[in-house]
Amino acid sequence: MINTTRTAIVTGSARGIGAGVAQRLAADGLAVAVLDLDEAACKAVVAEIEAAGGRAIAVGVDVADEDAVQAAVLRVAAELGEPTVLVNNAGIIRDNLLFKMTATDWDSVINVHLRGAFLMTRAVQGYMTKASWGRVVNLSSTSALGNRGQANYSAAKAGIQGFTKTLAIELGKYGVTANAIAPGFIETEMTMATAERMGVPFDDFKAFVVKEIPVGRGGLPADIAHAVSFFASEGAGFVSGQVLYVAGGPKA
Repeated sequence: MINTTRTAIVTGSARGIGAGVAQRLAADGLAVAVLDLDEAACKAVVAEIEAAGGRAIAVGVDVADEDAVQAAVLRVAAELGEPTVLVNNAGIIRDNLLFKMTATDWDSVINVHLRGAFLMTRAVQGYMTKASWGRVVNLSSTSALGNRGQANYSAAKAGIQGFTKTLAIELGKYGVTANAIAPGFIETEMTMATAERMGVPFDDFKAFVVKEIPVGRGGLPADIAHAVSFFASEGAGFVSGQVLYVAGGPKA
């Protein structure tokens, strides 16, 4: 069990992987700030955490907005406790082939994933270094290795890996670790949207993808949450700067 005085922030946690991570960290004993673009959308996750005996608050924030990020982190510190665990999960997709991808499609994805992770980490790291203890977990993707129709998303997720390794170097002496998780195919609203973009029923899309996964199934948010729980744990203090592919088989 993790020290109950720890406070975690999970971005993009109104649904999908983020919701699963928030619930797992709460079950591990942390107070959890559930952050997403729409504060109202976070309240169902907060209610589930509270019903299970945990502590949580809902906070609406655009992670790409510098002032909004600062205000959100200050609010978490005041209402829940100074955050020393940060999970940068917020993300969007704007998939298209390169010749059809607009500059707005590119900027939107880079801003949420990469600028968002930078702004959130910069805002939280002061609490971690003051406490001489911290855990940053960034969500990358197997798409960091390249994926047709995702030049923007792939670039952002590869950037997350370089960002993570640099954080590990800079923050390690303060007792802060930084690691990344690169999910493979996870059954969420985002992968359903990918299937829809391709004009394929989700069940057919899933069956096609699973054929290539050695363990023979798709991933679930709980699979990613389990990995986050490890990186956020007290015992993972000597693991930093790593990228863990959680994809049902070897990916990198």
